[in-house]
Amino acid sequence: MTGLTAQVRQDRARLGIVMMLGAYLFFAVLDTSVKWLVVAGFPAFQLAFMRYLGHFAISLAQIGRGGLNWRRFGSGHMGLVLLRAGLLVGSTVLNFIALNYLTLTVTSAIMFSAPIIVCALSVPLLGEKVGPTRWFAIVLGFCGVLVIIRPLGEEFHWAALLSVVNAFCMAFYSVMTRRLSGLIAAETMQFYAGAVGTIALLPLAVATWQTPATPMDWVLMLALGGFGWAGHELLTRAHGFAPANTLMPYTYSFMIYLTISSFVVFGNIPDAWTLAGAAVVVCSGLIIWRRERQLGLRG
Repeated sequence: MTGLTAQVRQDRARLGIVMMLGAYLFFAVLDTSVKWLVVAGFPAFQLAFMRYLGHFAISLAQIGRGGLNWRRFGSGHMGLVLLRAGLLVGSTVLNFIALNYLTLTVTSAIMFSAPIIVCALSVPLLGEKVGPTRWFAIVLGFCGVLVIIRPLGEEFHWAALLSVVNAFCMAFYSVMTRRLSGLIAAETMQFYAGAVGTIALLPLAVATWQTPATPMDWVLMLALGGFGWAGHELLTRAHGFAPANTLMPYTYSFMIYLTISSFVVFGNIPDAWTLAGAAVVVCSGLIIWRRERQLGLRG
């Protein structure tokens, strides 16, 4: 019976890993589609609105299955739920603006400093203890970001700062998600993320709206919400099949996906500094992951 239980756990972990890889594939398709559309001249606010409008429609349909019960929308932690949604929306807008100026590889590499920032924020916000190994990894990760953005070099672009702020938004978003985990249903959080994004971005989208001129532009724009919703849905479900310390290394598939799509779709080849900085960021993230896993096993 013990062997059978271990096999079931292993199978569930594998399913969680597959879901994680699928989630970041959807996120990569989303960013690649947005990059295509911003290069075509569509404003970031319009694209962010379409991303959340689709997300909101799907979430509303999901939460309304079996009869719409308005009590499911209530929460004793509404302030945190709305703050979490606002952080996600802000992160999306910053990322979409940055994609107008930076390559997919650069934005994804900077974004992956978010887990490192989460580790630093876990001390004041979650009351967790961080030892010297993880503090070393945190400093190493920020050094990697500096290598990528090169603030004192000729290659520096101001949009890289938007990606840095995006990483901080994602870090705070992750902290809020950890605090709300087990308190708020995932579908409820999905609903509020879509609702906040749709309502907040509507006036900005109307003010900057450009009607798509080709079927491809229409298809990509209408699909943005589906890509975002599917990615978050798979990401949430993956954590139901495998623990975070098992899934974390597979998040870096996102960077691989975007490096490939950046080359195939846009012909962009990352330079040596970007690759070196990305490697440092990944290394620091894996150091933090390994240390947290060791502490979890001891606990």
